[in-house]
Amino acid sequence: MEESIELADQIKEKLNLREIDANLLSPLVLAYIGDAIYEVVIRTKIISDTDTTVNKLHLMSTKLVKAHAQAEIVKSLELTEEEEKIYKRGRNAKSYTKAKNATLQDYRNATGFEALMGYLYLGGRTERMLEIINEGLKKYTDKIK
Repeated sequence: MEESIELADQIKEKLNLREIDANLLSPLVLAYIGDAIYEVVIRTKIISDTDTTVNKLHLMSTKLVKAHAQAEIVKSLELTEEEEKIYKRGRNAKSYTKAKNATLQDYRNATGFEALMGYLYLGGRTERMLEIINEGLKKYTDKIK
């Protein structure tokens, strides 16, 4: 059986990237990468669950990656003390922008969630990242049905 290697480690190795210590990155940088990895996970889930047009796929994924959805998801989660600390760093970070279709509170909560996703991804803890996403999606989609 082949040994599993984390995606972040594969990217570092194949592209000869320097080691990144997620603890040293600003929460907004963590949110920057966390936003991207979260969207990839959501898009992957949606194409696995649905056989439809790209436009409909986009509309479905947009509902789950918007700030309000992320804010609702993070509220439903049970995080460890370390995860809560990262989330709060991201939530409290001073950003000079906000989503055009989100409240400031939703935007900040979503930034905290994205920072946590980035932290877990860069730290090679994608299993925990996916566990959190899965748990949050189940609770969120049950709530909106």
